[in-house]
Amino acid sequence: MAEPQPPNVVEGAADPPPSIPTSAEDRKAAAALDSLDARGDDEGAAPKKNIDRDALDKAMKALGADKPKPKAALEEKKEVEKKKVVKIDQADVALLVEQLDLSKTKATELLRAHDADAVKAMTAFVTAPV
Repeated sequence: MAEPQPPNVVEGAADPPPSIPTSAEDRKAAAALDSLDARGDDEGAAPKKNIDRDALDKAMKALGADKPKPKAALEEKKEVEKKKVVKIDQADVALLVEQLDLSKTKATELLRAHDADAVKAMTAFVTAPV
């Protein structure tokens, strides 16, 4: 035997009739849900796109992304990219690795910075501020 149904259920209806929200919060939530269901193909969509673009432009200006970088920073970057072409002896690399407890790459960079002179590189490493 079937259970008794509430009186507002109509046989054959897919969804129950919508209830009217009683509180202001419920009405706002219902309005927000209804606006999500809207397609957005109307004329109101184009101005929103422009508003978003304007907001993006303002945000980028606030971050300073539209400002060109100073010449000094660009030249420094180029300097870093250009590594000195110096012939580095592997015995010097091994010496720095053993004596200063460095990795091979760090020892090679240290030697490159000091024109492949092991004595200058070790002196600079030891006297460098912490």
